[in-house]
Amino acid sequence: MEHISFTSRHNIVDDFVMVENAELDYGAQRLDAISRAVEGLSSDLRAISLDIHDHPELQYKEIHAHRVLTEYFEKQEGWKVTPSAYDIRTAFVGVYDSGKNGPAVSFNAEYDALAGIGHACGHNLIAIVSLGAALATAELLRTNNFGGRVVLFGTPAEEGGGGKKKLLDAGAYKDNQVDISLITHPGIGPDAALVRTAAYSAFKVEYFGKEAHAAARPWDGINALDALITAYNAVSVLRQQTKTGDIIQIQITNGGLRPNIIHAYAAGRFVVRSRSRERLEALSKRVMACFEAGAQATGASIKITPGMSYSDHVPNRTLGGRFRHFFNQLGGVIPPGELDILDSVTQASTDQGNVSHAMPSISPNFWIRSEGKGGEQLGGPHTPDFEKAAASEESHKLALRAAKALAGTAVDVLTNPDLLAEVKKEFNGSVPPSTTGS
Repeated sequence: MEHISFTSRHNIVDDFVMVENAELDYGAQRLDAISRAVEGLSSDLRAISLDIHDHPELQYKEIHAHRVLTEYFEKQEGWKVTPSAYDIRTAFVGVYDSGKNGPAVSFNAEYDALAGIGHACGHNLIAIVSLGAALATAELLRTNNFGGRVVLFGTPAEEGGGGKKKLLDAGAYKDNQVDISLITHPGIGPDAALVRTAAYSAFKVEYFGKEAHAAARPWDGINALDALITAYNAVSVLRQQTKTGDIIQIQITNGGLRPNIIHAYAAGRFVVRSRSRERLEALSKRVMACFEAGAQATGASIKITPGMSYSDHVPNRTLGGRFRHFFNQLGGVIPPGELDILDSVTQASTDQGNVSHAMPSISPNFWIRSEGKGGEQLGGPHTPDFEKAAASEESHKLALRAAKALAGTAVDVLTNPDLLAEVKKEFNGSVPPSTTGS
């Protein structure tokens, strides 16, 4: 996709003040209040973001980030914080209850890093967007006498560990009676509200054969490496007949001991991705047949150990329309719904996808600059270039804008029963999804 320059794509103004309008309606006044609340948190959020960024921690070992976030939250008026929630050491749940009947809106904070390249997925920014949005939403509940609750989930191990999936399975979202789930993600693609991600499944494949002297008596052996290579080649041939969006990724982790031994053991790790859970299931059956073929061809035995799997993220278009409305009011440029959902599909995967199959969800993308001094495009997520970009002052301001739009969406749901009804009808498939919002 052609890169769009920062100045032409993003109408950035200091502190992302709202676009002037001769007739500020009630919704615009509310967004202005949200903006002031988020800006009032800016210095705190910046300090938290850099602290997390400078102390990268891998899945389920985010001890420092967990402490930084929960200690900050415990100081906020009206919030009840549960560290190490649901027997997950680095998960937490923060709840602000207005004391009046109303919906429950939730935000997800991520804070794990990648091995070797730190916060190259920008989870430090995801953390402060959700934190800032949750606090701003709660502030409007408090000052405007609205009903409902705000929930912030601290979700560890997005990078392959499935923290949200574990919280979902443990009943965290159900226990808190969550109606909608909100999160954002930084990237180098255009700003987007209706991001779709791929479903994926990871697994380990092991072949067991029999040793023999590879020169003197090879016929006495069963070559496990031959089984793995046969499967590898079968998968390579299969790729020619897969659909657009189907991806098969392979890593050989053990190829035997020495070249003069018929290999009794070989193993690899594999990832299969597709655009939906249904397509992933169909593709996985075809891939498994390739592994079985390796065993059948060589006489080796096979063991397949399932790993983590994520569902595809299905964005709620009604919620996405409200995010787009607020984001564009703040100077952003997200195109109308049909264009947005076509342009914002990605083959990356996230455990927010599992959440989106359980309740209405959006996971918008917000652009941050990963460019050289001459304006040339540098690396996106999961690269050292993006790790540096995630710590810039400019990225912080862009994250604040995303937080404001996310909070605007949450407040809309809390104060408009008809909107929530439409969101839930879309989720339940009883009405055609809205793509434009208002």
